[in-house]
Amino acid sequence: MRLLVLAFQFLTIVPIPIAVRCEERDLGRSMSFFPLVGLALGAMLAGADYLLSPVLPRAVGDLLLVVLVTVVTGALHLDGLSDVCDGLAARGSKERFLEVMKDSRVGAVGAVALVLALGLKYQALLALPASSKREALLFFPVAARFAQVQMTVGSARARQNGLGSAFLTGAGGAQFVTAFILTLGIGFLLLGLNGLACSFVLYFVTWAIKSWSHRRLGGVTGDVIGCASELNEIAALLVLLVLFNRGWLS
Repeated sequence: MRLLVLAFQFLTIVPIPIAVRCEERDLGRSMSFFPLVGLALGAMLAGADYLLSPVLPRAVGDLLLVVLVTVVTGALHLDGLSDVCDGLAARGSKERFLEVMKDSRVGAVGAVALVLALGLKYQALLALPASSKREALLFFPVAARFAQVQMTVGSARARQNGLGSAFLTGAGGAQFVTAFILTLGIGFLLLGLNGLACSFVLYFVTWAIKSWSHRRLGGVTGDVIGCASELNEIAALLVLLVLFNRGWLS
């Protein structure tokens, strides 16, 4: 329970009236429960959709869902996406890349990336078939939080401080296996074979991002992990959209 609370406290801004201790390796160990936090975020989105759909046009309601998940997560991972894209635009050495990512200012490329990411997420939500929309809302935050676990476990540190380094200290094989089983189980229960297929596609997407980060930066940082999470949210919605529209596994 303590590690689950820590996972909620890190991944959301929702106040939890429970005081828990946090030891050095606890942040990494809490990653076992990241998919459950994702499921809670998905339940929030599905509940909001249930309340909004009778009173608002779908286009407006779906935009509010994007706003809601951004606010509740404190835009933490969007910040990582922006920083990584600014680092890519710098086109320098590893040290230059890391320096740009550490800068709190948002550059032009980072701003464009934010607009494109939010726009893609919104359009993908809007295009989901109504019959499967709430299952997709429940699942895509789960898949993205598992991506954070996959990015972390077994990775090298690109820098020796920061949030990414703190999670790398305690995250290991047990956290990966637990989170992966939870993700596959939730995906299958919600979406059947579509959920399993989406999970495996996202696994390889995340593996590609992780491999690139190790080649380019010598490891991962908190920004890279957050960037991967955002890209997985978008990719999950797009993959589900393709599966639903083609009806391959229904």
